[in-house]
Amino acid sequence: MSTAREQPDPRATLRGGLPDRYLTADDIAVIFKVPKETVYQWRKKRMGPPGFRIGKYIRYDPADVLAHVAERKRTDQDAA
Repeated sequence: MSTAREQPDPRATLRGGLPDRYLTADDIAVIFKVPKETVYQWRKKRMGPPGFRIGKYIRYDPADVLAHVAERKRTDQDAA
């Protein structure tokens, strides 16, 4: 039995409900299946989910990520 706590797959956690922690750029890359550099470019261009700084680290509120996805879905449906 391993003593190290395993991190759940963020995609599964988001499907089941909001995670109990802020997400990292790595988490966002896994969720959207894009390279981490793409996540940083989205932030630079203000295209992706809104993130915020804690010291030198970028974090994402899961509620903001879900709201961003919902908005993208609405925008795509309106354009169709």
